Amino acid sequence: MATLLIVHHTPSPHCQAMFEAVLSGATDPEIEDVRVVRVPALSATASDVLAADGFLLGTPANLGYMSGALKHFFDQVYYPCLDATRGRPFGYWVHGGNDVTGAVRGIESVTTGLGWRRTAEAVTVTGEPDKGDLGRCWELGATVAAGLTG
Repeated sequence: MATLLIVHHTPSPHCQAMFEAVLSGATDPEIEDVRVVRVPALSATASDVLAADGFLLGTPANLGYMSGALKHFFDQVYYPCLDATRGRPFGYWVHGGNDVTGAVRGIESVTTGLGWRRTAEAVTVTGEPDKGDLGRCWELGATVAAGLTG
């Protein structure tokens, strides 16, 4: 059975709604043989990453960058996981009040350094997520999870 690790920082109702949509997609009953583990970014460890076959990452955009919590996660796992997780699939979502560019650039930079392979289009939302945004979050979760089954 494959393991999908969802690392998230969900400090607001908008971030929480996006997280729940991603989780719903990742745990769709039609996707078999994938165990979904969800861990807040401040609690996720290198052991969590090493035990996973793929990743979903979620963050707000704070002051033009990913949240400090997600940055802390990356700081803790980068070198311990650098060689062992190369090529593993991932996807991510970002919520911001008005701009998510810096957060996206940061996530892309770190995951490129880790050698992770983005297997789904990132979901970026500014303002309140609407039904379409939440649908894209669901698709993100389902796509990354389903990709681990083959």
